[in-house]
Amino acid sequence: MPSNKTDAMESRSPDKRDATDWSRWFWQVFLKDWLVRVQDGQYGVFDALDDTGAPDIAAGKSVLAQARTLFTLSHIALLFGDPEIVSAARRQVAFLDTFRNVRGLYRNRTQRDGTPTGKDEDDVARSYDQTFVILGLVTWNNLSPSDEVSRLIDDCWSAIQTHLTDPDTGLLLNDDTGEISNPAQNPHMHLYEACLQANRMTGDALWLTRAAELRGLGLQYFMDQSSGSIAEFLTPDLSPLPGADGHRREVGHQCEWAWLLLEEADLASTPALAATAMRLSDFADSHGFAQDGILKGAAYYAVSDEGKVAENSFLLWPQTEAIKLLAHRYMAGDQIAGDRARAMLCLMFERWFSGRPSYINQLGSDGQVLWPAALTRLMYHVVLAMTEGARAGLWAGNTNCK
Repeated sequence: MPSNKTDAMESRSPDKRDATDWSRWFWQVFLKDWLVRVQDGQYGVFDALDDTGAPDIAAGKSVLAQARTLFTLSHIALLFGDPEIVSAARRQVAFLDTFRNVRGLYRNRTQRDGTPTGKDEDDVARSYDQTFVILGLVTWNNLSPSDEVSRLIDDCWSAIQTHLTDPDTGLLLNDDTGEISNPAQNPHMHLYEACLQANRMTGDALWLTRAAELRGLGLQYFMDQSSGSIAEFLTPDLSPLPGADGHRREVGHQCEWAWLLLEEADLASTPALAATAMRLSDFADSHGFAQDGILKGAAYYAVSDEGKVAENSFLLWPQTEAIKLLAHRYMAGDQIAGDRARAMLCLMFERWFSGRPSYINQLGSDGQVLWPAALTRLMYHVVLAMTEGARAGLWAGNTNCK
């Protein structure tokens, strides 16, 4: 890894700004410098960098950032074989284990060094977090197979079924507190994602069966057939939330569900899933992207099920989910989707990355920064968008990034 340079990432962004130039810059310059900044020795990664590109060394660690980073590093290492990335992933999987409790679940937060904080709320195991533990572990276990990690995966899966699943509906509980809360689509989507990845990594058809069950639950309970969109939450009696909350749709999740459905269609040879994927994709296309202004073409944070803008701001991660979906559509023959993916990649780097010590999380409609933190958990989104676009042949992949 290169030495840390305060202005390295912002000063060496490409003068020429097509998608391939941005891709080369990301792999050759940005990622290396970001890893230097974000890694915390044997203690995994910092949860965020501030607007100067520095971590808060007094802050604790979240299992979400650690597990997503394990996946990200393992994914990169499998594709490109960089031994330094492999070593970083190995440190990451060791640190992730400090979050594990006796039931095989993973607490949501620790102190910086992985020791418990002593706060009850930090010991709560959230279903959303467990999905990324499995995603990270199955990817690492393909990179460096071991019986021990295989047992950790099985233990976590069993613990989710035992402690985080409603026995009546099969829906995931939000956490292991036993409190009644609104069911959320997000953990179902990401456990579906983890199962598809586990099938890719192992070839075991059991994971496709599990994926199909989660997809069925997600679409049964959260898919709004009238609008062709996915709702975020339900009431405890499985009804839409009252008022505007029940009509709110996150654009990134429409794209993410569509991409996952298309991935399952390929992996399981079930092309019928493409029809549902395209309903979600069509909803996002019709309502989810800014039509004018400085962020023209960017994905909104949220719209209503009627297509009205509900939150006129722009987070980083929905841009990456749109890129992934567009890349898949391009591979299926949609040339316009490919052009849009390239344009979105350039827009993402120009607005969220360029001229900054790292990257930022959220922009207003006028392009002003609303949330300047470079949240470490977002790199999982960015790297997948980069590698999916490269897989589709939309821009160069990793170019001499070792």
